[in-house]
Amino acid sequence: MHLTGPILLGPEEEVSEAWVAGGRILHERPELPAGAEIRELDGFVVPGLADLHCHLGIGDDGAGTTLETAREQALTDRATGVLLIRDAGSIIDNSPLQQQDDLPQLIRCGRHLARTRRYLRGYAHELEPEDLPAAVTVEAERGDGWVKLVGDWIDRRAGDLTPCWSGEDFAAAARAAHAAGARITTHTFDEETLPLVLDAGFDCLEHATGLTDETIRTVAEAGIPVVTTLVNVDEFETYASQGEAKFPAYAAHMRRLRASRFERTRDAHDAGVPLLVGTDAGGVLGHGIIHEELDELALAGLSATAILEAAAWAPRRFLGAPGLEDGAPADLLVLPRDPRGDHHALRERSAVVLRGRVVAED
Repeated sequence: MHLTGPILLGPEEEVSEAWVAGGRILHERPELPAGAEIRELDGFVVPGLADLHCHLGIGDDGAGTTLETAREQALTDRATGVLLIRDAGSIIDNSPLQQQDDLPQLIRCGRHLARTRRYLRGYAHELEPEDLPAAVTVEAERGDGWVKLVGDWIDRRAGDLTPCWSGEDFAAAARAAHAAGARITTHTFDEETLPLVLDAGFDCLEHATGLTDETIRTVAEAGIPVVTTLVNVDEFETYASQGEAKFPAYAAHMRRLRASRFERTRDAHDAGVPLLVGTDAGGVLGHGIIHEELDELALAGLSATAILEAAAWAPRRFLGAPGLEDGAPADLLVLPRDPRGDHHALRERSAVVLRGRVVAED
């Protein structure tokens, strides 16, 4: 396969052409057998998109699915150009999907860890603080170098979002993850949780709707990425309406977080916080919504190049997954126009190439 480019290696780095052979991208023409057929693909080439927060194996009803349904979810994501997924917690063991060569690369967090009766019913291992470090160690072994902790949720006694754990609980969880050679991330909506997990040494933040001027500065200085999930944050009005009769303070809080979502995202980006694209697909939201998330980032004020950074280049660097460097697996999109000028070009894929094979084309 001959890619006649340009091949976008990064925001300001490109090569004019590349080749695909043996499932890998090559920057120099390889030696080919006499008479070998060469397929020409012309257009702007970018790495496959990444979704750093979705759930393969959780259905629309909030229950665990069959492995076959989880496979269908992954194929739905692949059809939108997503070729790298970090599963941020699943009810089922979806590790067999990693052996299926026609599916996106999958990096797993195992199962959510949550405080007893402080999360969506049935999603997580629910436990108390004294059991948290041991549970983190178990999930670190089950996953692919990641553990996911639910940092805050509605506290029905308080009638609002509150942290699920103390500062020492968060620190103990981080120590256990790091001792097991894993990184740890947290679901967090609430403002009060962020200083606790930042002090504890967490490696990543999911949603992070409670960012303030002060915590944005801290996150930026530490270089900790935020996985955006703005399509999910847009659903906060629904959650507020569902809880308003019993928990009016919670409903008002969720509406404030939704109303500030674009300003918070823009301020974080402007401060230098690394933003990584995630959709939170699986459960409440269906799969295949990566482009809706990119549209949300545009509404927040990010440029097309910044969106492509958050959706393709930065996630791969963060997860240690190759991009389009010489010798990397050929997981890429061919586009008819430059996505650095308009992120909508990412919807107009001429071809989707996974592990060197064209799996979709226009």
